[in-house]
Amino acid sequence: MATLKDIARRAGVSVPLVSRVLNNDPQVRLREETRERVLRIAEQLNYTANYAGRALRLSRTGTLGLLVPDVNNAIFAELLRGVEDAADESDYIVLLGSADRVRPGSDLLRRLVGEGRVDGCLLQRRDNLDDSALQQLVEADVPVVLVNSVGRRGLRPGGSVTMDDAAGARLGTEHLIRCGHRHIGLVSGLPGHDTARRREEGFRAALHEAGLRQRTGWTRRFGYRPEDGHRALRDMLAGEARLPTALLVANVNAAIGVLGAAREAGIDVPGELSVATVHDSWVAEHTWPPLTAVRMPLYEMGCAAVTMLVGRLKDERPTEDSVVDAAPELVVRSSTGPPGR
Repeated sequence: MATLKDIARRAGVSVPLVSRVLNNDPQVRLREETRERVLRIAEQLNYTANYAGRALRLSRTGTLGLLVPDVNNAIFAELLRGVEDAADESDYIVLLGSADRVRPGSDLLRRLVGEGRVDGCLLQRRDNLDDSALQQLVEADVPVVLVNSVGRRGLRPGGSVTMDDAAGARLGTEHLIRCGHRHIGLVSGLPGHDTARRREEGFRAALHEAGLRQRTGWTRRFGYRPEDGHRALRDMLAGEARLPTALLVANVNAAIGVLGAAREAGIDVPGELSVATVHDSWVAEHTWPPLTAVRMPLYEMGCAAVTMLVGRLKDERPTEDSVVDAAPELVVRSSTGPPGR
């Protein structure tokens, strides 16, 4: 394997100069023909950087961890793309893992950093991880940026990046109101999860502005999984004499469960029940009927989270909280329409 010394000898320059050229050091001063000669010889010798040695010298691994609740969840594809693009710009690579292993009392975050696996972590909390449990996790002295996860008291260990969940839910609810619906229910996440709280706030705000109110009997807070959405509609059917004419579902995975429960009960969507959801994904396009969805800025959130974490690793003062500027977008498909069509 070629070394920096081999390149320096062939190019007739010093080893430190070769290192600075290959690391694209903007401060190095040399003639352009010398730079080109060094790069050409490195290519001829098939030089590959010794990243392990570099990590030891710099006390850095060049790797960031991204921990999400479910690595198989299609929602996180755009988030991962944003994280990887921003990490690549900062010369980092990304390791993806399941946040399900990050539990109160676990030393996983500390081990990942302390054992030299990653330099820092991006963490999105699980649905069933409440504020107190999240507090225990982020109190560990490791570089962590929370992704769309801020506790009720404001947990910002090294910063957090969030989306405007309230605006997303409001956009979906306003669409249902424009369709003519006045009897609108909500299928939400667990009450201890901050994204569920923000989305319910947006739902209520849209109803209030239209002179409508949120009915307790038409609200279910079981979670974001397909089985949670399925359970929500079945529970609503069992407990209410009359269904709403439309539902806002706070997560596309739960919305898939709602559609399944509607088919089992013989409820026509959207003829008898319109369904709109927060979050869009390729899955939403291929349900039947295809789901009207609010596309959230997951890509932009991933980029912003990496920028914040890399800044912290450079000992920059962390931003306490950041809301992604990109606005949610409504994608209208055939799961919504006028009431009683």
